[in-house]
Amino acid sequence: MNPQQIAHQIEELKNRWMFYGSDNGGRTAAVLTSFITTCKRLGIDSFAYLRQIFERISTFPASRLAELLPDKWLAGKPAVNQLGD
Repeated sequence: MNPQQIAHQIEELKNRWMFYGSDNGGRTAAVLTSFITTCKRLGIDSFAYLRQIFERISTFPASRLAELLPDKWLAGKPAVNQLGD
């Protein structure tokens, strides 16, 4: 996806966000859209990522939480967890 396509997608989503019923609904939609877009851009299966994060986060040291971000998580995973295999 090139930058123009991403900008167009964001503009479309902004127009949809006004129908989420509240500011909190719009913010939640923005966070979820950002998460899903990041996973797609990195070729990550978002459900596999979340599953592993939820399994690990309660025992993971707070000082190392940045390691659980999608790009860092991907760097430590075998190619099996990536989309398009």
